Amino acid sequence: MARIIDGRKIAESVHQETASRVEALKQRGILPKLLFTRVGEDPASKVYVGMKERMSARLGILSETVVLPDETTEAELLKKIAGWNCDEEIHGILVQAPLPSHIRESVIFSNVSPEKDVDGFHPVNVGKLVLGDPTGFVPCTPGGVIELLKAENITTKGADAVVLGRGAIVGKPMTALLSQKGPTGNATVTLCHSLTSNIEERCRQADIIIAAMGVAEFVRGSMIKSGATVIDVGVNRIADASAKSGSRLVGDVAFQEALEVAGAITPNPGGVGPMTIAMLMRNTVLAAERLTA
Repeated sequence: MARIIDGRKIAESVHQETASRVEALKQRGILPKLLFTRVGEDPASKVYVGMKERMSARLGILSETVVLPDETTEAELLKKIAGWNCDEEIHGILVQAPLPSHIRESVIFSNVSPEKDVDGFHPVNVGKLVLGDPTGFVPCTPGGVIELLKAENITTKGADAVVLGRGAIVGKPMTALLSQKGPTGNATVTLCHSLTSNIEERCRQADIIIAAMGVAEFVRGSMIKSGATVIDVGVNRIADASAKSGSRLVGDVAFQEALEVAGAITPNPGGVGPMTIAMLMRNTVLAAERLTA
């Protein structure tokens, strides 16, 4: 039976460190501020931003949320971002995805100041991550996974790791982090995607599996090597007649099957999700420290 990795408990230790850094900034007369913006009324976006707002308040980070209508043009959003980039009272900027289809996310993320890009999506920060340059911002979810592995004393040096999913937000940066030189890297990483052959066989050889494909319960127990570490990043909604809403959320891993085989596993919810928010808060404080040094 696998050891369950408690993401909430590990996130709490990160929050304690962040809160002490916020207090140190306040002693210098600096109030770290995080600007959220979302375009439209996507229900999931409203929930996610609300969670981040509440955590900001709890840690003493000032936050502001700007909600723009669905019909906002790309040019109008870029103009807003340009103003926030120049506002010295704002230290972090987060543009909540998804954006309406007429707005190109890549263009928007590329126009947030790299020094305020606490999501770690700007090409400058992506480049620094790949180069192993610590002066950039690490994307929050991959950064959170690394913190989970570190807290649980999971050995990455020399480990065979499989990352499922080649997305720019999780899969690709996760691959870069695990393969970098350092105490939480030095793994041999295989990046798998929808066109990878023999995924099941590749997973069975892995010491660490990071599942971020966005496919409900894709990783079955039969795909996991005995004693492997399994990190479930996926969030998928599936039909469930027994649920009050008619559906429920599941990860990319068939949890009960995996629990019988893995050595350590993240639950979903309660695994990676809390760490993503914890890393966002940490990045915001880091941005404030750097911008006011």
